[in-house]
Amino acid sequence: MTYGVLDEDEPERQRPVPTASVTYRITGSGDAGVSYVAGSAKGAARVEAGVELPWRKTVRVPLGEDPAVSIRLGKAGGEASCALAISGEHKRRATAFGAYGRATCSADLPAKRH
Repeated sequence: MTYGVLDEDEPERQRPVPTASVTYRITGSGDAGVSYVAGSAKGAARVEAGVELPWRKTVRVPLGEDPAVSIRLGKAGGEASCALAISGEHKRRATAFGAYGRATCSADLPAKRH
């Protein structure tokens, strides 16, 4: 029996990254381009084009990465609002107007939650 020897070929285990539930909601009519942060330890954005409104998505975001959702209206314009909630608590709301209107909702998600 050998003590204190590690197998160097064994990959280092990564601890699961703690996350929080984030709900993105976009209201309005027609369609829009949507980008949002979800599930990546690096906070990478996911992009969806031509999303039919209203739209809603609940995702897990790693603690320390700030959740955000952006909307971009098309040439036809109109009005659409984004909202963001963390663990059911409303954090932000913004509205896009007119042709190619844009709005972004973001919030702080501290690395440690109490």
